[in-house]
Amino acid sequence: MMRFLDGIAPLAGQYDGFIVDLWGVIHDGVSPYPGARDCLAALRAAERRVVLLSNAPRRVSVVREGLRAMGIADDLYDGVMTSGEYTRGLLAERTDPWFAGLGRRMLHLGAPKDYNLFEGLDLERVEDPADADFILNTGPNPEQGEGDPAPYLPLLDACAARGLKMVCANPDMEVIRAGRRLICAGLLASLYEQKGCAVRWIGKPHPEVYGPVLRMLDVPRERVLAVGDALATDMRGAKAIGVDGCWVLGGIHQEMIGDDTALAEAEASSAGLAPVACVPAFRWAA
Repeated sequence: MMRFLDGIAPLAGQYDGFIVDLWGVIHDGVSPYPGARDCLAALRAAERRVVLLSNAPRRVSVVREGLRAMGIADDLYDGVMTSGEYTRGLLAERTDPWFAGLGRRMLHLGAPKDYNLFEGLDLERVEDPADADFILNTGPNPEQGEGDPAPYLPLLDACAARGLKMVCANPDMEVIRAGRRLICAGLLASLYEQKGCAVRWIGKPHPEVYGPVLRMLDVPRERVLAVGDALATDMRGAKAIGVDGCWVLGGIHQEMIGDDTALAEAEASSAGLAPVACVPAFRWAA
């Protein structure tokens, strides 16, 4: 049975390392949630190690800058890893066999704000699927729309006709930005995969992105707690790497679950997941 707690404080004595999600836990894409900064500060004061792990399809340096702008200073955590940073490493190193065979001509499906993921790499960005060796999917472009996948279907069809492989740098299906629900790269990748095309998913819940996070934490795995708002990525990722999970209900599932603890229990169980605790928000609440 999950413990339904008012905040993180009761868990701080049980774990030495915390893997904390960003979007839906620390902030809503625009502003930090009430109490989130103070909760990070309390964990640091308790000498707990904290690494932030996000499915953001962009560089760690960019994410750090965004956090600073929200008042989340560097000294409130020990490290950051993003799906975008991990994807860049795979594209740069090409030691992974799947990435080694991709080619260099890349069709970018995403917004200009995500160019930092691949800038400086030995890649040629092309616009036409006929010229591409593979697709780098970082999500929808606001200029084409962020609430409906329909505008992207013709491009996905053209890429599928050529059998292009896709790198998905953000497995999230959707996100809530300042109260508005938006589609993410994961939804576009799922539609592409349904066409029988190959997709490499980088980010939570897939275990490989947790490697550098666990190294940064440097504590025994049984003393690690993953905190996140999404069952499909955060809590499933925790299960995949064998660490406990704390489910934050105030993020992506808030609209559906609210504060209904019985429904939360049922949703987690139906997904085959068993977080050790649920909290309404990432707050201390001692």
